[in-house]
Amino acid sequence: MRTNPAIQAAIDLTAGAAGGTACVLTGQPFDTAKVKMQTFPSMYKGLLECIVKTYKQVGLRGFYKGTTPALVANIAENSVLFMCYGFCQQIVRQVVGVDRKAKLSDLQNAAAGSFASAFAALVLCPTELVKCRLQTMHEMQLSGKIIQGHNTVWSVVKSIIQKDGPLGFYHGLSSTLLREVPGYFFFFGGYELSRTFFAAERPKDQLGIAPELLPVSLLKFNMHISNQFMFHFAGVFALYSGLKPTLIRAFPANGALFLAYEYSRKMMMEQVDMY
Repeated sequence: MRTNPAIQAAIDLTAGAAGGTACVLTGQPFDTAKVKMQTFPSMYKGLLECIVKTYKQVGLRGFYKGTTPALVANIAENSVLFMCYGFCQQIVRQVVGVDRKAKLSDLQNAAAGSFASAFAALVLCPTELVKCRLQTMHEMQLSGKIIQGHNTVWSVVKSIIQKDGPLGFYHGLSSTLLREVPGYFFFFGGYELSRTFFAAERPKDQLGIAPELLPVSLLKFNMHISNQFMFHFAGVFALYSGLKPTLIRAFPANGALFLAYEYSRKMMMEQVDMY
C-alpha cells in the first residue's frame, strides 16, 4: 500500500528526531571532548588529558554542557535530513525519469542524501554554534574571552544577537555545507550499498540489529576521517585536534542514530499499514 506523502514525511521527521535523540544521549561526552580539543588545541595534549582536566575542573556535568542545544541540533538536523531525504529521492526519480515507486540505485540515493544535507545544515548551524559555545565555556572564561555568569543557553543566544544580529547564528555555514554535502553523499550511498550487501536475498527492512549498526558506524567513521583529511589537506592543521574522540564517538553514537531511526520508522510504517 502506498503511503500518503504527508504521512510519510511526518514518519520520516519523527524517526529522524528519535535517531537524533539517541545519537546525542550516546555520544555527548565524546562530542564535548572533541569541541574542547578543537577550539583550544594548545590547552590539551590529548584525549585523556582533556577528560581528566574537565572532570577535575567541573565534574561529570562538564561533559554534558551543551546537551540541550545538542539535542535541539541533532533532532532538528536529523528530522529535516531524513524528511528531505524522502523528498529528494522523489526529485531524483523525476530527474532520471523513473516511476515514483521505483527503487533508486546507490549512486542516486547518494545524490538525494547529499542534496538533503544542505537543508539540514540550515537548522544545524545555529544550534551547533550555541552548543559549541557552551561546551567551551570554561576555557573561554579562563582565557578572558567571556565573563563569569554567561554560561546559559539564553545568555549565549542573547550575546550572539547583541553582537552580530540574527545572521550571527549562521557564522560557519559555508564550512558546515562544505562538510555536510560531500560527506553525506558518501554516507547515504555507502549506507544503502552496505544494507544491500547485508540483506542478500531478504528485504533491507528485515535486517537485524548488528547489520544495521555495523555499516553505519563504519561509514560514519570513514566520513569523519575524510572530512578531517579534507581540511588538513587545505592547511587547517588545528582541525586535527579532537580527531580521536570524534572517531571513538562515531561508532556508538551513529550506530544508535540509525538503529533508532530504522526501527521507529518501521514501527510507524507498520501502524499506518494496519489502517
